[in-house]
Amino acid sequence: MNDQNRPADWKHFDDFAAGIATNRLPTTDALRGRTFKITLKTGRVIDLAFTAADTVAWSEGNEAGADWYEALEVAPQVFFINMTFAARPVEDEAFIVETKTRRVLSVRERVREPGEAQGEPRVAQTYAAGVLGDPAVPPTGREPAPTRDLIGLTAHYTYSPNHVYEHIYLSSQRYAWQNLVGVQRGHGDVDLATTWKFADNLYVFGFREFIIPVASLFFYNWDTMRSTGKFLGVTSQGKVENKPAGAFIEKKSRAVYDPGQEPV
Repeated sequence: MNDQNRPADWKHFDDFAAGIATNRLPTTDALRGRTFKITLKTGRVIDLAFTAADTVAWSEGNEAGADWYEALEVAPQVFFINMTFAARPVEDEAFIVETKTRRVLSVRERVREPGEAQGEPRVAQTYAAGVLGDPAVPPTGREPAPTRDLIGLTAHYTYSPNHVYEHIYLSSQRYAWQNLVGVQRGHGDVDLATTWKFADNLYVFGFREFIIPVASLFFYNWDTMRSTGKFLGVTSQGKVENKPAGAFIEKKSRAVYDPGQEPV
């Protein structure tokens, strides 16, 4: 769906993104000087060399570059690595890496051209599990995988005093949201969503909006009740931007479904 289908009073990506990183975890330079080899189950092999607090030299097959990144330690020894690409401004990639177990989850995002995927959100996300280091050496811990754990949950996310959202996780494919405090107050929708379980009490949640070209990726830590992530979308000026976000989480309720009536 194109941005031309946006209702007249519907806010743009940059309207609600301002200040939405107020309650985000701080970035870390703990990866500076380190190198990662990541092998995904899809067959991709990516080498990362963190040459500075915000610069990563990467290579994959015949491609290579040096681009911006940020790292956040979202759980003990678990890093949320957010990367953008100067040569591919409509794309980004996040790696969630646990250095102890060597488990990895990659999420690639791309803003598609209007009409490229008719009837679908413009921002696409691709998820893939992988391993850190030598793939011949088995990692430990749980392998990241899609999960139904959040279905039926209603939770509130406070990104700042001016950004409070309610999420209702409807199924393995969709969730509902509404703005309780902020410039989008009174607005809400049902959008496509994906949830992976990374480890016990640790989840990766992504959604893709229909009305405006924006998607988001968040790491949920139920132990600390923090949500850490970012948005990729098109601003009111037509510019593709990757913007940080983060919130405190409060679980509110959970629906219980009768046998045979569980959501897909």
